[in-house]
Amino acid sequence: MLSLIYRMVREIDPRLLATCAWNLGVGGLRSVRAFERRRRQGMSFPAFLFLSLTSRCNLRCQGCWMSTQASPQDLDLAAVDDLIRQARREGCRFFGLLGGEPLLYPHLFEVLGRHRGCYFQLFTNGTLLTADVAAELRRLGNATPLVSIEGLDRVSDERRGGRGVFARSIEGLEQCRRHKLFTGVATSVCQSNFHEVATEEFARALCGRGVHYLWYYLYRPVGADPAPELCLSREQIVALRRFMVNLRPRVPLIIVDAYWDHEGRALCPAATGISHHIGPWGDVEPCPPVQFACENIRGCPDLKGLMQESAFLAGFRRFAASATRGCVLLDCPDKLLGFIRAQGARDSSGRETALAEIERMSCRPSHHMPGQEVPETHWAYRFAKRHWFFGFGAYG
Repeated sequence: MLSLIYRMVREIDPRLLATCAWNLGVGGLRSVRAFERRRRQGMSFPAFLFLSLTSRCNLRCQGCWMSTQASPQDLDLAAVDDLIRQARREGCRFFGLLGGEPLLYPHLFEVLGRHRGCYFQLFTNGTLLTADVAAELRRLGNATPLVSIEGLDRVSDERRGGRGVFARSIEGLEQCRRHKLFTGVATSVCQSNFHEVATEEFARALCGRGVHYLWYYLYRPVGADPAPELCLSREQIVALRRFMVNLRPRVPLIIVDAYWDHEGRALCPAATGISHHIGPWGDVEPCPPVQFACENIRGCPDLKGLMQESAFLAGFRRFAASATRGCVLLDCPDKLLGFIRAQGARDSSGRETALAEIERMSCRPSHHMPGQEVPETHWAYRFAKRHWFFGFGAYG
């Protein structure tokens, strides 16, 4: 922990570090407390929102839920502005910005500049993180790039549908390091990259490249190219969980997972209601890969009312929490299909094939591991998960 603090103080621009500590740390805690108060009052509005600003992308990844074949779609800048302002009134200060590739969204820096009191996480493949982009992120000071790395050279090209992807992403990390940004790496762990990314060597190499947090999550076979053969086995998921718990006290990195509580029990963020997703067409979805909706933010003057009155979102939270503690897409796609049909939710993928894609899915292991839970051992992670993210009564 001391080594991590030393690294962050030495490597991150002091102004950016202070902004992160205030907006993400203090502000994030306040957002969770406001979320808890709303739940006690029988109200529902997420603590954090995830926005897919655009469907545009320069890569074609296996298991990507975003449709890049259809005409490109961007969220309207005025709609994004209004959405963030309304969310701020409910105490929401943290926003995940996704795509497609958010660096292809033409108004990205305008959004960051207009909302300096918020903190943003950019889910990017890193190939467009040039020196100019990194310099602008440093100037604005309220965003952290989260660079997706899906393996080393050969596997990255296979997973991302491009050439030289790993080297280009690493160059993006180098620009972040040079401009002293608070930087993360995300990796979707699957069969082809498990032995490359779930290693201490990989984590330490990222430390050397100026990375400050590492987010591991499970591969989910969704979208037009689901590649279900890449899903992890139950034994691999247990091994990944144990690896993360053991890695935390060993390397000066923040090791992120949003899917297990302090006792090692599975969680679904959408089931707890702590976060939901808005796609590039403005549809309000439970989470990014579940591309079905009944509501849309376009022309909506009352986001709070929309979230509060959405029978679909409330129904999804109840359904997901009762069906499994894990991921409904992996554990029970058949039950998810029945729920979507019963709700009359529309396909919000832009492909018009999302229902058929779920029909073809079969059950796969997820992070729900009854009897094989691996509790947190590091005091800081146990404390953070107990007080900031631990299920919020969603599971009984």
